[in-house]
Amino acid sequence: MPVATTPGWVRDAVFYQIFPDRFASSARVAKPGPLEDWDSPPTVHGFKGGDLLGVVEHLDHLEGLGVTAIYFNPVFASASNHRYHTYDYMQVDPLLGGDDALRELLDAAHLRGMRVILDGVFNHASRGFWPFHHVMEAGASSPYRDWFYLNQAMLAEGRQLRAYPYQMPAGPLAADWGDQHGSGTQSLQTLGYQAWWDLPALPKLNTDNPIVREYLMAVAEHWTAFGIDGWRLDVPDEITTPGFWEEFRTRVRALNPDAYIVGEIWQERGDLLDGRTYDGLMNYPLAAAITSHVTGRHLRLDVVAQEAELARNIRPEDAETFLARLARIYRTYDPDSAGAMLTLLDTHDTPRFLTMAGDDKASLRLGWLVLMTMPGAPCIYYGDEIGLTGEHDPGSRAGFPWDRQAWDMELLDYLRALVALRHGEPVLRHGGFQPLAAAGMASAYLRTGDQGTLMVALNAGEEPTILPVEVSADRLAVLHTSTAVAATVNANPRGDGTLLELAPRSGSVFRVSP
Repeated sequence: MPVATTPGWVRDAVFYQIFPDRFASSARVAKPGPLEDWDSPPTVHGFKGGDLLGVVEHLDHLEGLGVTAIYFNPVFASASNHRYHTYDYMQVDPLLGGDDALRELLDAAHLRGMRVILDGVFNHASRGFWPFHHVMEAGASSPYRDWFYLNQAMLAEGRQLRAYPYQMPAGPLAADWGDQHGSGTQSLQTLGYQAWWDLPALPKLNTDNPIVREYLMAVAEHWTAFGIDGWRLDVPDEITTPGFWEEFRTRVRALNPDAYIVGEIWQERGDLLDGRTYDGLMNYPLAAAITSHVTGRHLRLDVVAQEAELARNIRPEDAETFLARLARIYRTYDPDSAGAMLTLLDTHDTPRFLTMAGDDKASLRLGWLVLMTMPGAPCIYYGDEIGLTGEHDPGSRAGFPWDRQAWDMELLDYLRALVALRHGEPVLRHGGFQPLAAAGMASAYLRTGDQGTLMVALNAGEEPTILPVEVSADRLAVLHTSTAVAATVNANPRGDGTLLELAPRSGSVFRVSP
């Protein structure tokens, strides 16, 4: 079995996730026509006109935050604002500035020491993808007919694919359309092709076809050679072709041995990180554990329920349950893989954390504190740093407000300090994780390694609390606190440990001397 080898730079990285249409717009990118107003509420289909040169022009903001790597949602040509509906994998969307804009972005980011990873959407394309369009026009005569999963009986009868079913004379789809998400059964029978989650706009690619497989490998090689630093892979577990991701890793790493390959897998799957395919996964289980605990009574279950996977995994939890969940997560992965996980609080696929927390900023501070003091590469979703809110898609995909009067500067300064703490303490990036103590809504854990030992203590409750820990008081020195009131350290009169006095809704980081 291969040994898991992850790029050394990843565990030292702080990522920033950018939804390209919504981060920043540059006057240097010509717009072809009217756009949705930047500051208006986001809509499902609207384009606001963000582009890659807009990102270049705001790299100072990211550098000032301490960001060292950027993860972009898809940038290839697409007719959707999120660009998961790819119609040309070999072209950066002209609305984003095209290939030249990506070139400028990569060069500018690399000059600042920032890495850039792109979203790879290889499980499905779009109905605008040129081979699929060819099948729509030529039917059974198209040489591209085996690039997709098609209803052969319909093809043989000369019937057209129903790629736009709501506009066809046959009438609308049944009311229960799409209830069997993931099966593709309904779309194959009704539309004439298998669509991802039975969504008509997303024909599933036939990766068992060696020609399709080679095409997608060539896409990965093209952009890796172009200079990107890795790939975030969209729903990679839904590509079940034997050897696909093993070949992907081999060919990408041949061009860039330090390329980071991270899979969008929402579950704990240590079995996937064996050195054959991915370096890490998006650590949604960690996000669920953090959200379940640090929000306390502020957790909005109605908002959480807007995303099914979150609803299954987020619920109010005390400190003991919180530490047990963290311990289970980190038992799942070997230390090398744990350090290469992409850790997060929220993404474009979830409501924003601050909204899930009922707009309680103490919850966000505590969430960031845990995120920045856990193994893995933390990822900040654009706009969270200045207090952006929003419910599930499209609410969580608003335009970044570049008017600084709209920013929460206290949140921004706090996150800057936390990121600086992470950069300044190697044990936070390279050390192991050890639960220490839990009582009620208060908890403590250690980060330990050759670089020293730090202790993190939290009180997610609404009242002051005292937490006993088995560390001598004279060994503890406060490095960071999430509130103006720092934790108080007192010797335990009943033992050798310490009594930590923790203010409500607060967290602190301590250096533990030998």
